[in-house]
Amino acid sequence: MDTNYIKSLIALLDDPDTSVFETVANKIIEEGNEIIPFLEDAWESAHEPIIQNRIEEIIGSIQFNKLKSEFFSWISSPNHDLLEGTLLVSKIQYPELDPKRILEEIENIRRDIWLELNNSLTALEKVKIINHVLFDIYKYKPNTSDYYSPRNYLIKDLVESKKGGAVILTIFYAIISQQLGLPIYCVSIPHNFVLAYEDRYSVDLFEIEFEEERRVLFYINPFSQGSLFSANEIKFFLRQQKIEDNPQYYLPISNYEAIQQLVYNTKIAFQRSNQNARASQLQKIYNLLQDQKPKPIE
Repeated sequence: MDTNYIKSLIALLDDPDTSVFETVANKIIEEGNEIIPFLEDAWESAHEPIIQNRIEEIIGSIQFNKLKSEFFSWISSPNHDLLEGTLLVSKIQYPELDPKRILEEIENIRRDIWLELNNSLTALEKVKIINHVLFDIYKYKPNTSDYYSPRNYLIKDLVESKKGGAVILTIFYAIISQQLGLPIYCVSIPHNFVLAYEDRYSVDLFEIEFEEERRVLFYINPFSQGSLFSANEIKFFLRQQKIEDNPQYYLPISNYEAIQQLVYNTKIAFQRSNQNARASQLQKIYNLLQDQKPKPIE
């Protein structure tokens, strides 16, 4: 990187001509993440708010371009790791996110659950252990007082506060369960986001059609301290809400679709908080995920 060239570009950010500024800004953005320290130094030495605002916008554009690139890599990965996707969503609000604390927390919870598991336990007994460790020992709980706060959708805030909304709590539970090798996957029901404990001895969930109730042993609601329920309760809920029944409401979704749901709900939260710039970025990420969505197996 030519330091003198970079500094000369940054010096032009105070040009009153909008077309000159836009040209300079685009050239700076093309330099990528490495130029951010120079921009931060320029922000500190700037005396006019308009210059500081311009620098902040440029830094935001650079960080968002990097995030889009990381999402492209995640989309191209074969397994669409749920934890990695969840961390990427948090980077919308925390571009320089260091995942160390989050990874350590997940590993600690996973280890404590693993120490209690054994092959003789039933699926129900395994879930009771997860619930005990996650909700009783580590004290995770739903945040019902500020439901639409963006913090309720970001894994960084969940780990720091031990409180979160339904979508991030459910995904967090799924991350830990899948790392333990348990067949627990997200399910998207209207107005609810829960988990299904898949029947390992059943036919492949995503390839063969038959009664949805036989595909899942039971459902788990992490937003209600891991309470368990059956397909009949989903049917009752849909009738109560006057929502037309649909087999998809009973079936596990892919990790890709779970992250897409998280992106969408986080966007809505930022909109409700009047943080429209963040909401716009999330809409672009959602569109990217929709455009690149893997085709279902026929």
